[in-house]
Amino acid sequence: MANPDKPTDETAVNTVEEFAQLADYSLMNKLNADPDASEKGDDHRPRQVFSGHFVPVTPTPLPEPEYVSHSKTFFKELDLSDALVENDAFSRIFSGDISAAIAPMRKIGWATGYALSIYGSEYTQQCPFRTGNGYGDGRAISVFEGVINGRRWEMQLKGGGPTPYCRGADGRAVLRSSVREFLAQDYMHALGVPTSRSLTLFVSRTETVNRPWYSEGSPYDEPDILVENPVAISTRVAPSFLRIGQLELFARRVRNNSHARAYEELNMIVAHLIEREYLSEIDPSLPFSEQLIELAVLFRKRLTSLVANWLRVGYCQGNFNSDNCAAGGFTLDYGPFGFCEIFDPEFQPWIGGGEHFSFFNQAAAAEANFHMFWSAVRPLLEEDTHALKKFDHVRSAFADEMQKQIKNMWATKLGIQEFNAEIVSTLMQLMLDTQVDYTIFFRELSHLPKDISTLKKSFYTETSQPLDAQWQAWLESWRNLAVSGGNPMEISKKMKRSNPKYAWREWLVVPAYQQAMHGDYTLVQELQTVLNKPYDEQSQEVEDKYYRLKPKSFFKAGGVSHYSCSS
Repeated sequence: MANPDKPTDETAVNTVEEFAQLADYSLMNKLNADPDASEKGDDHRPRQVFSGHFVPVTPTPLPEPEYVSHSKTFFKELDLSDALVENDAFSRIFSGDISAAIAPMRKIGWATGYALSIYGSEYTQQCPFRTGNGYGDGRAISVFEGVINGRRWEMQLKGGGPTPYCRGADGRAVLRSSVREFLAQDYMHALGVPTSRSLTLFVSRTETVNRPWYSEGSPYDEPDILVENPVAISTRVAPSFLRIGQLELFARRVRNNSHARAYEELNMIVAHLIEREYLSEIDPSLPFSEQLIELAVLFRKRLTSLVANWLRVGYCQGNFNSDNCAAGGFTLDYGPFGFCEIFDPEFQPWIGGGEHFSFFNQAAAAEANFHMFWSAVRPLLEEDTHALKKFDHVRSAFADEMQKQIKNMWATKLGIQEFNAEIVSTLMQLMLDTQVDYTIFFRELSHLPKDISTLKKSFYTETSQPLDAQWQAWLESWRNLAVSGGNPMEISKKMKRSNPKYAWREWLVVPAYQQAMHGDYTLVQELQTVLNKPYDEQSQEVEDKYYRLKPKSFFKAGGVSHYSCSS
């Protein structure tokens, strides 16, 4: 029987000419270009950008590009034929050669500036000019915006070459980081966590760059060798790539009276955010002040729900600055991210992230980013004291909303009707004392076991008799609470929909990108298949390979248990 969800040859987009007809460039049509930009997009050297919402810029093509993979799931969602990746013009465009674009597509892309705040503190030191006017998309260049099946999507090349915001770097992404981001976006979508999406991944057969990285089994925190890496371009897709840092940039310009149109440009970028990310939820006929209040409420809901989802699946952003916080409320940046294997509230995969960006501190980081959103938008309401009061109330209630989302998440993850502080706190301590694998434990718990024998599959250490007794006492208390809520089989099914079986395990991803560096992409595609069905029971072969504890040799290995941000 034919799959009704799969596009047929008649309905699928099969050619670049058909794909081009989907183009609709709302950002470039409605917002301001940098007035100092070159007309043809030849703007690849670091410089200050003083005004405008974007800089027109052309990507730098990969020399001798080679196809690595594409997201079949996302292609199907977009009604794109899988055969498109074999089309010469399509592959040229998404490996950086935008000259292959066909009208009404444009032969020029765009990069955007943004500001940086870390935990609510504004920074300009990362800008080479110490002004904040040179900080932004240094190697990410958007090349397409269009409406597909009634939804607007923006397509952006990560590693597409230098822009005015490149801060002196080469504008490239290496294959290692590109494979990680490409797989992670597909995986997070399959988990049901809002995220940017993967479209395609290409690598150059001839261009390489040197990056600091770790020797095999390195015990060091910092990279200890230079590695020659093939460069790659991954295409990531989202309704927009508007960040909190962008709103901040324009708000700072208003505050500093940087130029005559500063207030107007702030107003324009916020209105554009509503149109791009919240149009279906905010009535455009409302007064703009009311729209801003609705925006704050909706963004708060999305952001708190997002962080609760991160905690549910064990994801740690690693570097949740305001410039890595999507104003649409989804997971945006896959730089120094990681997934918690051995449960640890202070888990932090990035050596530069510190405790403040650790696993359980992501809620606090989110509140700091929401605060910067609030302070950036607030100048647009200063003439309306009534609206301002309501807007401020949305900000002050953030922590309560965050706790509500997290408590609901724990209740769902544990299969209980409502959050129980004693059950959760006792479990957290037992998981710490025992060194429990976060994913395997909750998946085994989803079977509603009556004794702890099956849970021991998730234990990294041998347990003593007293600790076993504590586990058994907790299990009995939890199980009585869970099964009191209804049919045990239905509760188990519901828990399995919340607790994935297959997790991102860095030690299984490393061989995939290592093989890819030698031109073998089979393991990348195998991981893609497995991680696209994280809640499903898969074959015994897959279970034996992917549903197991982290080998002790990887516990403190650089590039596996922790890593730098070099990519």
